[in-house]
Amino acid sequence: MYGFIIIPQNIEPPLSIGPYPYYWSSEFSASGRYLYVSSTTQTVSRLWQYDTWSANIFATKTLLWQTPGPPFTAGALKRGPDDKIYFSCAWVPPNGSNNYPYDSTEYFTENMNLSVINSPDSAGSACDFQPWSFYLGGKRTYWGLPNNPDYDLPALAGSPCDTLVGIGEAPQIQQAALNVFYHTTWEKAFINASNLKGKTGKLLVYDMQGKVVHSGTASDTEWVLYERFVYDREG
Repeated sequence: MYGFIIIPQNIEPPLSIGPYPYYWSSEFSASGRYLYVSSTTQTVSRLWQYDTWSANIFATKTLLWQTPGPPFTAGALKRGPDDKIYFSCAWVPPNGSNNYPYDSTEYFTENMNLSVINSPDSAGSACDFQPWSFYLGGKRTYWGLPNNPDYDLPALAGSPCDTLVGIGEAPQIQQAALNVFYHTTWEKAFINASNLKGKTGKLLVYDMQGKVVHSGTASDTEWVLYERFVYDREG
C-alpha cells in the first residue's frame, strides 16, 4: 500500500479550553470527498462529517449523531467492500472503566449491532446514518473493527515502489479440483477428479457427523477409478 500527503492542512483548530473531545477513529467515503470522524468525551459520543473538497474544511463540520455515554461510547469507523461505512460502539459501566471482556449478562443493543452510514458520498443527513442497524448475529463488538488493507487500490503509474506493476505477468497455475454430483433418483454422489495428471493424492469421504466413510490413495493412472467411484449417502 502507498499514500501521499500533497498539501497537509489542519482540519480543525486546537481548542484553548475544554472539554477536549477524544477523536477515536476516522474513515473516508469511497470517492475520498467526505471524512467521517467519531469522538467521545466523558459525557457524550458523536459522529461528524467533513467535506474535504471544500476550501474551508472546518466550516463544513456537520454533527450527524450524538448520544450520552457511558454506558456506551463511540469506537472505530471502517468502510466495507460495499462502500458503506460501519461504526462500532462499546458498552461500558457507568464509571467509564475498561469493560473487556464482557460478562455473560452484558448483551445490549449498542454492543450487539454496528451502526451504518449507508450513503457515505452524500452530504449531511443524506448520508443516511442508521444507528445500531447491523445485527452481529448474537456476537458483541467493542471499540475496534478489523484493520484490513484496501486490496482494490489500482497500480500507480510511474511509482518506483508499486508492487502491483507486472502482477498480471505471473504464470497461471492450473489447480486440481474435485466435483461432486448427486443423483436424486439413485440417491448416490458421484465424485469426479480433474487436472490431476502427474499428481498423487488421497481421497477422504466424510458423513454429516464428520466420520470418514471412505479413504484411499491414487496416482494419475488410478484417478479414473475415482471418477467412477460411487458413494451411497446411506452407507
